[in-house]
Amino acid sequence: MDIKEYCISVADSAFAAAFEMSSISGAVKNAWLRESARLIELRSDYILSANEKDIYNASELSVSEIDRLALNPQRLSEIITALKEIEMFPDPIGGIIESTVRPNGLEVQKVRVPLGVIFFIYESRPNVTPDAAAICVKSGNAVILRGGKEALNSNIAFAEILSEAAAKTGLPANAVQLIKTTDRSAVGELLKMPDKINLTIPRGGESLIRRIVAEAEMPVIKHFAGNCHVYIDKDADAEIADAVTINSKCQRTGVCNAAESLVAHSNIANTILPAILEKLSQNGVEIRGCNRTCQLRTDIIPATNTDFKTEFHDKIISVKIVDSLDDAINHINKYSDKHTETIITNNIQTAKIFTKKIDSSAVIVNASTRFNDGGQIGLGAEIGISTDKLHARGPCGIKELTTYKYVIYGNGQIRE
Repeated sequence: MDIKEYCISVADSAFAAAFEMSSISGAVKNAWLRESARLIELRSDYILSANEKDIYNASELSVSEIDRLALNPQRLSEIITALKEIEMFPDPIGGIIESTVRPNGLEVQKVRVPLGVIFFIYESRPNVTPDAAAICVKSGNAVILRGGKEALNSNIAFAEILSEAAAKTGLPANAVQLIKTTDRSAVGELLKMPDKINLTIPRGGESLIRRIVAEAEMPVIKHFAGNCHVYIDKDADAEIADAVTINSKCQRTGVCNAAESLVAHSNIANTILPAILEKLSQNGVEIRGCNRTCQLRTDIIPATNTDFKTEFHDKIISVKIVDSLDDAINHINKYSDKHTETIITNNIQTAKIFTKKIDSSAVIVNASTRFNDGGQIGLGAEIGISTDKLHARGPCGIKELTTYKYVIYGNGQIRE
């Protein structure tokens, strides 16, 4: 079977599974989630062994890329917790969003339904495999998973477990499928199948996502990059500013909600900012600053406009000192990728202005950018973060993978 035939077979199987999934009970979906969590815990050594093979083969990857690829007992525990949290959510399918009765007696219901088949393309992070599968299944969709070649062994291990759980619980066998070939042409073939695949979600580097957007013949939910900002206002609390900035940048540098840019009000440039710059330097972060920032330390590299708009995915941060809230907002809106921005301030009016004027998918007050994450804001997990405004924005969880249809009940009415 060549690549085209293989992709047609996968898409056809997913399409058939999606038809079954649209009416499958919440009890079956939840049973699958429970069994998947149980098997991941039971087979943790098998999964970690597969992941070790991927890491061994990944000598060309950077430190941050290896971090995204690596699994450990803590990350497996987080996956299990996410599956259990998703199980606890109400089944969204069949829920009535709105219901009205017309003057002629027609009852008009707006009912939540699955999207159908989701094609999910992602790089590195194999923990995304069970997360994405869980969200798609809970929302009544079939999913085709296409992970990066660097995580192939880990993803196969997860896929085997998810399939075993499906067989044990009565979930359609092809509701969750993993593309096991590393041939890049498989992605191109599947992107040409809008009659079988309803939505594509790419998650990875900007070049990958731009390729998907250019080739996909179905809708795409995505974000291209994550140049996330922390703004320290003139009314900031020094301890909060310190803790939030360091956590936003240093907790995990290779993820999309890590801070890449720091903006500081000039009033705190000689009080709060120097200690933060020192701590960033102690954490091995290279600082690229504007002219005023460069005056604070001798080790700061002069920043360019490119630095201010770059998602580094590394221990590098750009720093800009501004003279007003408006200057901060203008700088952020100019260089942001519309992903995540945080303000540190004790002035509630300043915070309200910031949250209204910043045009990003998540705007945070006095907390780390790392909280723009489905699991952290109560979605259980996420299949990705969207910076689009249609059809979903921000972390995409269960409800973001549904749509609706109108169901109308009558008793013989005719239109005159």
